[in-house]
Parts: sequence; structure tokens; C-alpha cells
Amino acid sequence: MKDKPLITIATVTYNASDTLERTLRSVEEQDYPAVEHLIVDGCSTDNTLSLVQRYVERNTMVNTPRQIRLLCERDEGLYDAMNKAILQAQGNYIVFLNAGDKLHAKDTLSLLVSKVSWVDGDYSNPAILYGETDLVDDNGHFLRHRRLQAPKELGWRSFLNGMLVCHQSFYVRTDIAREEMYDLRYRFSADYDWCIRLLQKVEKRHIQILNSKLILTDYLSEGLTTHNHWRSLWERYRIMSQHYGCLAALGAHLWFVLRAVLRK
Repeated sequence: MKDKPLITIATVTYNASDTLERTLRSVEEQDYPAVEHLIVDGCSTDNTLSLVQRYVERNTMVNTPRQIRLLCERDEGLYDAMNKAILQAQGNYIVFLNAGDKLHAKDTLSLLVSKVSWVDGDYSNPAILYGETDLVDDNGHFLRHRRLQAPKELGWRSFLNGMLVCHQSFYVRTDIAREEMYDLRYRFSADYDWCIRLLQKVEKRHIQILNSKLILTDYLSEGLTTHNHWRSLWERYRIMSQHYGCLAALGAHLWFVLRAVLRK
């Protein structure tokens, strides 16, 4: 019987009580046992912490209690909190699931791990696992499949066409994630830059990037990037220019605009 990797689901919160319960329940209901739910809270002033506490107490009473950890301290913003999560994670893989997001089904992690030939201590274990994403509304109801589809084979050049894999469907080996922390110069698109840098590192080392061919995440369509769309685009242009060159970044953004017009 092959070893089972521990998966860290990291959720960064601040005054997220309106949407967090859906995420907590989603992790709680997974039929895969080797899960750590790491909640990094920026000292919420609403009911977020009491909600987490109820979740912890409920899970200590079940036959196979979840590993649930809460880190509550002030941070310098979303990506600073996510860096803290990377450093605190005990899992072999880490993925970020925002408040309001959920794992697609109760067997999502079981199905994902079944595709991985994991051997403890083996550096050739897949570095990145990825899949598809569905969009849901504020009530968690399905809206549509994500317009950008995950490519059959993912590489760092793939992201010149946009963020083809949603951040919440991008599982990274924690040891490698710690080598490439989020760049705090970016306020809205540091996840885009982070994914590119990780893909570059992994490709250079010739470690496997595994396409699960699964829908992994139900993603809440409203978020920090959505509310700051134009500033996010400007950051993404800067990131593209850094990794792909200014001309390639300009051409990509002209295509994004044309594509948006054609869809209307």
C-alpha cells in the first residue's frame, strides 16, 4: 500500500464569518483522512474566531478528528498571511482555499491523491498537482465552469495566456513552496507571480507537474482581485513583463481586451 501525503488546506481570514462556514464544512466532510486545515486569521473583530472554535470543538468529538490549527495575529495583508501559512504548514502539499471557496466534492482529495504515486522522503514526488475550477455565487450555488481551462500540460509559459489554473486548484509541495514565497510588492496578483516562479523552478529541476483532470474547487466569484480589477490588471502586466518580456506582455493584454470584446 502506498504512503499517503498529508494535505494542508490553508485558509486566510479576516472578518469572514459570512462565508467561512461553507469552507470549514467542505474540509470537514472530506473522506480523505490525512488533512490539516490551517486557518490564518488577521485578528478578526466579527464572529470568525468563534465560528472556528465551534468547528474545532466539533471535530475533536468525531472518530477521526481533523488536524485543525489556528494562527491569529496581525499581518501586512493577504499575501503576508499566506506566507505565514506556507511557513506554518505541516502537510506535504499546500493549497489555499479562501473563505467562501470549497472543495468540489466530498471525495475530491481522495481522488486527487489516488493519482499520485507518493513515497515519503522521495524528492521526485510530483511537485505540483492541478485541476479545474467551477464558479459559485454567494450561496455556494453553481454559476458556470471557469472560462480559462487548465491545459493538458502545464508549464511556466502557459501563464502568458492568463492564469489558466485557478490558485485554489494549484497544489504545491510544501518544501518547494517555501523556496518561493509570495512577493509582497504585489497587492492583487502576487499569486500569479508565485505560480509562474514555482513552475519555472520545477521545470528546471525536471520534477513532475501532474494534471489531475478533476474539478477540484468551487470558487466564490467575488474576491479581492475582482473588486480591484484594473489595478490587478496593471500588476499582472508588470509581472508578465518581468517573466516574458514587455512585447509579449503587451501582445497578451491586447488579446485579452479583444477577447473580452468578442465575448460581448
